[in-house]
Amino acid sequence: MSASSKLPPFDPADPLGIDDLLEPEDLAIRSTVRDWAADRVLPYVAEWYETGELPGIRELARELGEIGALGMSLSGYGCAGASAVQYGLACLELEAADSGIRSLVSVQGSLAMYAIHRFGSEEQKQQWLPRMASGEVIGCFGLTEPDHGSDPASMRTYAKRDGGDWVLGGRKMWITNGSVAGVAVVWAQTDEGIRGFVVPTDSAGFSAPEIKHKLSLRASVTSELVLDDVRLPADAVLPEVVGLKGPLSCLSHARYGIVWGAMGAARSCFEAAVDYAKSREQFGRPIGGFQLTQAKLADMALELHKGILLAHHLGRRMDAGRLRPEQVSFGKLNNVREAIDICRTSRTILGANGISLEYPVMRHATNLESVLTYEGTVEMHQLVLGKALTGLDAFR
Repeated sequence: MSASSKLPPFDPADPLGIDDLLEPEDLAIRSTVRDWAADRVLPYVAEWYETGELPGIRELARELGEIGALGMSLSGYGCAGASAVQYGLACLELEAADSGIRSLVSVQGSLAMYAIHRFGSEEQKQQWLPRMASGEVIGCFGLTEPDHGSDPASMRTYAKRDGGDWVLGGRKMWITNGSVAGVAVVWAQTDEGIRGFVVPTDSAGFSAPEIKHKLSLRASVTSELVLDDVRLPADAVLPEVVGLKGPLSCLSHARYGIVWGAMGAARSCFEAAVDYAKSREQFGRPIGGFQLTQAKLADMALELHKGILLAHHLGRRMDAGRLRPEQVSFGKLNNVREAIDICRTSRTILGANGISLEYPVMRHATNLESVLTYEGTVEMHQLVLGKALTGLDAFR
């Protein structure tokens, strides 16, 4: 028997055999999240996107809590304690449904819960994390400001001591989950440096008006946070961190999820393009039989599965405690950029139908324009890598 006859068949859905790197538990978690998204998101998300609403977000959050998707890579306090790879697989499946759903999970787990889990007091962890893991309480993360996005060190939000209390004032912008959150992790300038605060959203002086008229992430809740002399007790501050390393470490954790998630959006568009190319006929035969279309599909498959392989590699490094922030920048920069290109190329294969919400392509393409910017713009990640490669700091 020849060696070639022992080879497994070529799988168009997994051409590199990446699934061989996954354990049975990894595959089970991926299937659970994929099935949930297929049942609870995909039948409705085009309508949500068109109307610019995410109805039933609190119910969705509780369901995500039930399947262990909220704070899933954290341990204890009701969290699943999943591996980084398992969390990444979940992000991929959620974003294959819609970037807004993955953003809901990322902000909840990788930003708000992660900040409390890593930097909070034991009392803060006990008070908030179990309810956030179950989806009973939704969280948000207040860092970006109207005039300070890529330069958080220049934030204007302040926190001043007043007797035994803290008083917060300022504004945050582009905050996912803001108007539905029960708790906000807010970063502010203090006399000691930048500090994080756990802010119950029913605090006097706190408001979160929702941002409307978005053309991206429309199936997602995005808000402004307004802090008008919000008075908090002394123990509202996150005690274990001072300075930008606090919020930046949270962002690095969230960016890791984006490395996987972007490939979910890309996969959805690629699959739509393949299915369309095999059924759409022009000049008497399916367009998938033409050389130019096959060249597009081959190039998209290359970048899609290289991106998934890169995400898997970074996940293994995170599980081993060896993932550096520069490596996360490498993955975020590459995978989001390539995902957008895959979406745009898929649109060309679908032609005019590519702009219809009957297909997922334009929805994913517009969502990824936001993903390209948040958690660090292209330029910021290029400069992070440039500094790492040359030793020269272009930020100053």
